Formats: sequence, C-alpha cells, structure tokens
Amino acid sequence: MVSYNEKKWGYPLSLRGGISMLKAKDIMTTDVITLFPDTTVEQAGRLFIERGISGAPVVDAEGVLRGIVTENDLISKNRRLHIPTVLRLFDAFIPLGTSKLEVEIKRMAASTVGEICSKSVVTVDEEASIEDIATIMTERNVHLIPVMGKGKLLGIIGKKNLIRGIAGETSQ
Repeated sequence: MVSYNEKKWGYPLSLRGGISMLKAKDIMTTDVITLFPDTTVEQAGRLFIERGISGAPVVDAEGVLRGIVTENDLISKNRRLHIPTVLRLFDAFIPLGTSKLEVEIKRMAASTVGEICSKSVVTVDEEASIEDIATIMTERNVHLIPVMGKGKLLGIIGKKNLIRGIAGETSQ
C-alpha cells in the first residue's frame, strides 16, 4: 500500500524511513559565507540582507572557526539596557547583577562581529544524522550549525537545510 505522501511526494514522510539515512553532508550548504572577527557589525548586517542569510561563521585568517554571529546577535546589540537592581543595606548601596551589566554594555558598544559573536559554537561532523541535527537545534536552541571535518569548516546547516532534508531534498 502506498501512502498519500508517497504518491504525492515520491517518498514516505517519516524520519524513520529512508529520509533518516540523510546525513549532514547531504543537506549542508557548502558555499559558506564567512566573516572575520574585525568585520564591522554594519558590514555583517548588510551582508545578511544582501545574501538572504541569518548568520555566518566567524573565522580567523587561517580559516579556523572562532565563533558564529547571527541576526539575533545583531538585534540584541540594539536592545534596551536593563539597569541592575540595587540593594540598600544600612548606608551602603549594593548593585546586583553588575557582571551581567558589564557583558551587556560590551555587546551594545561592540563595533565588530568578533565582539558580539557566540564563541561557544555547536558543531557537527559531516556524518551526523538529520535526527541528531534536529535534536541539537531544538535542545540547544541554535539555528545555524557549522559542519566540521578534520578541523576545517566544510559547510553549514540552517533550519531551511534541515527542513529540506526532512522533505527528502539534498543540498544544491
């Protein structure tokens, strides 16, 4: 018996079927747009708009992955600053959460992607399954995952790549 999805799309819509055989290497974008740490925030924003991307890996001159910058990083740079709560104890004023305030001020004053990028980047290797990638994106709340092999950036997987993979399409 052939399911509706199989008749319409040519494959069963199930992550347990043949689609689960797809790996990161099958769905990743290999023409990766990268940024250098000294790229300005303004240049990154323009590039995101011009190329229709939501983020990019940040690499050094040798191509080593140093972080990832996303639209969320650019947006959070322009958010309101929350002044920490102050506790008055006798005649002293004790600010609460000042270390977080310092981090926020540094991010808001940043002018380069090296200053605002996330430095703890979640990566996968080219053999990672679609299920593993979907789990990582969901549990770690990340939307772009660099694909690494032998210490080199091989590609990148975004939400659209993953959805295409679930739909049975491979990368261009």
